[in-house]
Amino acid sequence: MPSLISSLVRFRRDPRLLKLPPYLSLLCILVGVASLLVLPLNSYSRRTYISENALLPGQVHTYFGGSDQHVFRAYKHEVNALLGQSNTAINDHLEPILASVGLKVGRQNYTYRSAGETFEGENLYAILQAPRGDATEALVLVAPWRSIHDVPNPHGVALSLALARYFRRWSLWSKDIIFLFPPDSLTGPQAWVDAYHDAHDGRYVSPLPRKSGALQGAIAIDYTKADEADNDGNGSSRFTAVHIVYDGVNGQLPNLDLINSVVNIAGGQMGTGVSLQDMWRHNDGYADRLRTMLRGMLRQGLGAATGAHSAFMAYHVDAITLQPYTATALNTDGNVVISGWQHDEMAMGRILEGTFRSLNNLLEHLHQSFFFYLLMSRERFVSIGTYLPSAMLLAANFTIMAIALWVRSGQAAPKPAETASVANEKKGKAAEPPAPAPSGAEERDLFLPLAVVALCQALGVVPLYLFNHVPAWLMTPVFIVFALVNSALPHVIARVLNNYYRVSAQQYDLIKSFSLLLLGMFLSSLATLNFSLAFLVGLLASPLTFMQPAPRSKAQSWLATMLLNHISPPAVLVVCCMVWQLDLGEALRLAAFGWDVWGMYTAVVLWCVWWPAWLVSSVLVLGRPAPVAAKAAPKAK
Repeated sequence: MPSLISSLVRFRRDPRLLKLPPYLSLLCILVGVASLLVLPLNSYSRRTYISENALLPGQVHTYFGGSDQHVFRAYKHEVNALLGQSNTAINDHLEPILASVGLKVGRQNYTYRSAGETFEGENLYAILQAPRGDATEALVLVAPWRSIHDVPNPHGVALSLALARYFRRWSLWSKDIIFLFPPDSLTGPQAWVDAYHDAHDGRYVSPLPRKSGALQGAIAIDYTKADEADNDGNGSSRFTAVHIVYDGVNGQLPNLDLINSVVNIAGGQMGTGVSLQDMWRHNDGYADRLRTMLRGMLRQGLGAATGAHSAFMAYHVDAITLQPYTATALNTDGNVVISGWQHDEMAMGRILEGTFRSLNNLLEHLHQSFFFYLLMSRERFVSIGTYLPSAMLLAANFTIMAIALWVRSGQAAPKPAETASVANEKKGKAAEPPAPAPSGAEERDLFLPLAVVALCQALGVVPLYLFNHVPAWLMTPVFIVFALVNSALPHVIARVLNNYYRVSAQQYDLIKSFSLLLLGMFLSSLATLNFSLAFLVGLLASPLTFMQPAPRSKAQSWLATMLLNHISPPAVLVVCCMVWQLDLGEALRLAAFGWDVWGMYTAVVLWCVWWPAWLVSSVLVLGRPAPVAAKAAPKAK
């Protein structure tokens, strides 16, 4: 046993051990990416299923139709006549319609300010009190006047009015039903749900005059597509499939049982197609599964609202948006034809009726199924226990390298005499008498490394504040100026360190160690909240692990600097705007809007986690470690 312990101690001090961490970090990156790419396979994904037996989706007969179609057409005429009018005029017209049905109506004003712009409007909502309930629970049907793409939603508003009249006739409801008509999908639902939970700013958002019980679920209807004209000349929106939008702000997701219920009702009971993540054609193969999963990860990583339902996620209210559309396919001649049976508005109403009747069966809040998952088709998913290791491995690669650098910084540097002795041995010359053996440990100089890392972390507040407070018309010029400063800043910091502080190799190791340690800690914590954002940032920041000072070759330093400039946060933002054909100023304005209105924290991760780590690595590759001064040998007596 003593010999084994001594062998382990010698192995721990073996300098070859410090050559392994870069390879371990690279292995973590490769395995993390590979483990994500195998998820669409049947061996790693599972079929969806209903966990909450009380939902009983598709088990009831729906009755919406018949004479209700005439009611819907009448409401559609009135709604179409309101197109182009002001928000207040629209609410003045819709309020008596809801009141005549027997619902309790309320209105709410709100004002938001973001990027020098003002967003104001008025929400209209009506409460259907449950005949068999005690007003302790409620469901919400949201019909925004304008969709997430700023397109009028007359079919959705008219269908919600018809359903309000239809639901009022039934005595089976055990939960209140709230019909919400916000002016848009971005600000109105956020103001209403904030005020419903008393989390609003009274200076800008008015309180709600009427409330019901705890919200158990919300369904938003985005029915904007008009394919053909009916006999009256109005748009008749027939559809063959339903698109389910489920991503919330900051990557939050609804309970999987809600999505599975709609899939069961629409795809099973009603016979309509169901799609996810804008995958209009899905053959359930590996490529389509992977594409669906990656699209979901991208939306989740961005953290922006994807519909009127997104505002409810922050309050643990499960919500989705339903978008009817017409699916197409290519025939044998290569022509585009309609795929599937065409349905009218009554079929969409029956899907909503079946969904609300399933949610009405709930005895408690949805909790049995998954809240963290990746969907790759309407019937395949992976849970957090399967995909979380991918992001954790990417975060672990930073931590492994940080620990290795910390250990290396505490080891004594080889003395000049030792270095010359090794060189002579390699050349075949006689070895000179070596200097006294080092103690094996060296005191770490922590002040300068901590100061550099703290400075870079603190500088992240500058772009965070800048891009959330600059007026919208100045966003693009300010970003260009920041990109230029961003390219020059590492050179300035590196010049100061090289000329005034004579930073040693040990201090550069500590600077990189502290920076990577913070990055790994942040990403591993973020992975449990927003897996997609942690994975994307970890993947883009993975080259930072292998950056180091290059004192002997300026070409190597400049090459590494060019690589870092191409993977910097500003450069990645520009490339993403080019790929998605977005205006840079509009993307920055939406980011500021998300920060001010939705509470989106993507900007915090971008500028206060990723950008400081990139800045430290850029300074590192431009650094020139000062040579180790040789200690004078003791004089002979």
